[in-house]
Amino acid sequence: MSEITEIDNIVSVEWLYNHIQDTNLLVFDATISKVIGGVSALETMKLHGAQFFDIKNKFSNRNATFPNTIPSTQQFETAAQELGINNNSTIVIYDSHGIYSSARAWWLLKTFGLKNAAILDGGLPEWKTKGYPLEEKTTNNSVKKGDFKAHYNSDQVVYIDSLDAITKDKKFKIIDARSSDRFNCIVAEPRTGLRSGTIPSSVNLPFNHVLNGNKLKSKEELHAVFSALAQHNQHLVFTCGSGITA
Repeated sequence: MSEITEIDNIVSVEWLYNHIQDTNLLVFDATISKVIGGVSALETMKLHGAQFFDIKNKFSNRNATFPNTIPSTQQFETAAQELGINNNSTIVIYDSHGIYSSARAWWLLKTFGLKNAAILDGGLPEWKTKGYPLEEKTTNNSVKKGDFKAHYNSDQVVYIDSLDAITKDKKFKIIDARSSDRFNCIVAEPRTGLRSGTIPSSVNLPFNHVLNGNKLKSKEELHAVFSALAQHNQHLVFTCGSGITA
């Protein structure tokens, strides 16, 4: 076993299988239920030693008006320490759908200053496909409190009071990750009471269009996808229904 000092933003299931015993590696299941289609987050098995990264309750501001609102620095730090996260931890995050909510957990960790965090490409479905070992889900393991100190990076976030100016600024491109039917207001929003609509000047890129099955498309394919939507020097702002698939 060794300590990981650097990690890519995306790692394969093969990489994780070979490194899962490394001393400073933590694995988190960040699964949530999909809003559309009634797809449940219930899954009885998990990767060995994985703990639950609770986006909805522990890592969101539950007193906010809207779901999945980013938590305070103190809330994030406390929740991260309770999961045993240290300043030198290396974290791999997956979800049961492939790549759905794991990206939100990765983004939160990066936004609050954790250097080494990665998404598991293909998530639990890809891990299963390879026949790698699983264990039954129980409550989170008892872990020693971590020493992680959160540092909020506001450059990672766009706030609503600046959005009107951004829609008129050609240096920015707003990309909406909802389905094309939702973006074009052909179907109603899935949350009760939420009106349909589209942010002015935004363009649509349904989140599953960056995937091949459960895994991300190649760098070359992703370059082609984004080049068709934005100029290379534009600042990209991502949005969706509640901040998960963006």
